[in-house]
Amino acid sequence: MEDEVAPKKLHYNSLLDIARRLHTKQISPVELTEYMLKRIAAKDKKLRSYATITEELARKQANKAEQEIQRGHIRGPLHGVPIAVKDLCYTRGIATAAGMAIHKDFNPRYNATVVKRFADAGAVLLGKLQMTEGAFAEHHPDVMAPVNPWNSAHWPGVSSSGSGVATASGLCFASLGSDTGGSIRFPSAANGLTGLKPTWGRVSRYGIFDLAPTLDHIGPMCRNAADTGAVLNIIAGADPNDPTASSAPVPNYLAGLERGINGLRFGFDPQYNRHSVDREMVQTIKTTLTTLKSMGADLREVTFPNTDAVVESWPAHCGIETAFAHQQTYPKQKEQYGSALARLIELGLSLSATDYQRILLVRHRFCGAVRAVFNDIDILVIPAQPTASPTWKQRNAARKNPKTASALIRFTAPFDFTGSPALTMQSGITKTGMPVAIQFVGRHFEEDTLVRAGHAYQRETDWHNQHPVL
Repeated sequence: MEDEVAPKKLHYNSLLDIARRLHTKQISPVELTEYMLKRIAAKDKKLRSYATITEELARKQANKAEQEIQRGHIRGPLHGVPIAVKDLCYTRGIATAAGMAIHKDFNPRYNATVVKRFADAGAVLLGKLQMTEGAFAEHHPDVMAPVNPWNSAHWPGVSSSGSGVATASGLCFASLGSDTGGSIRFPSAANGLTGLKPTWGRVSRYGIFDLAPTLDHIGPMCRNAADTGAVLNIIAGADPNDPTASSAPVPNYLAGLERGINGLRFGFDPQYNRHSVDREMVQTIKTTLTTLKSMGADLREVTFPNTDAVVESWPAHCGIETAFAHQQTYPKQKEQYGSALARLIELGLSLSATDYQRILLVRHRFCGAVRAVFNDIDILVIPAQPTASPTWKQRNAARKNPKTASALIRFTAPFDFTGSPALTMQSGITKTGMPVAIQFVGRHFEEDTLVRAGHAYQRETDWHNQHPVL
């Protein structure tokens, strides 16, 4: 298997292509899993994307998948496919730390709903992926951050840093991330992936460590748009254990992909897309719109609501919810918290009910204004982030400057406030050889439209097939 796989770089294949080869018995789930475990052992000492490697479980699931596939029993597109999940997803009997020192010995007694649904779909769990502390902005001092496989001097994104690095590096075929202020989209952009933040409530949060529950989203990080649709089909849907999970029907996200962008209206706001955005990101958006126009897209200039108030409100809103989520351990175990997460909680604790009401009103007004924009368009085209590919130096400098820190989330946090679905895709390469990403944002529960549009765009371009050299 290893001799067969390595020359073809099978580890960079799409999830759906790997599934096809598994299900037609061109590849053995057992041999593929062993190959991936060997690759993780060889590459991840440098990349640091995995918090825990679940070798025993992976081998057990691979053996079961192989037996079932040999009998002709195929559970679906993830059957036998090696995947991984962010380390805030409860996994029965396996360490689940959420990037936190206080949880390093926590072994849940049950699986998160998304982990259970992966298992029921026959996926092979390779392990738990590293993340920032509590899914906030920085890694705990005891945790070494994952390394961007394109260039170690560049930021790997947060908080789903391990998910971005592992998937981009060919150490799993898909992963799960979470997004509260941009944490599916930042690491997808940084590592050249396609990441889908679903509508809030589309995916159950049962068995997921909270950062800010009304802002937290769980979603797939993959090689292309079709793969995100395949994963979302598995994890989406109502859950009796999570009353906030929507009971809205889950469509087949892979149906209708060949329809392309016919009939879809794409909106863009030139001012929003240019303000505080670097030159390479501006050019990428321009090129993307040109490509969409050449595909026959109905492009419409729109005026997007001003995001300043919601961006400025996001830390306080997140802080209040985070303080509540950590009330059992903070301040009681304050000394085990890193400084960034501690500051966020302290911010939340310092605010009054009146402060919170003011934030909620800002949020609701903004949500109403965004809904109005989508009366005239189906998809909003925006940058994934203001800087095409920030370096660690740029990121560290931004932390010290409130204005630049706020600017970082101006294309991400607003859509955590609204709960809107957003698809992030690679759409270029910088002069220094780093990936550049855009976002497609859609109406609530219209992830199928985003997957369809993303798939059409990726048939016209080849950016999603670019990989780091490892």
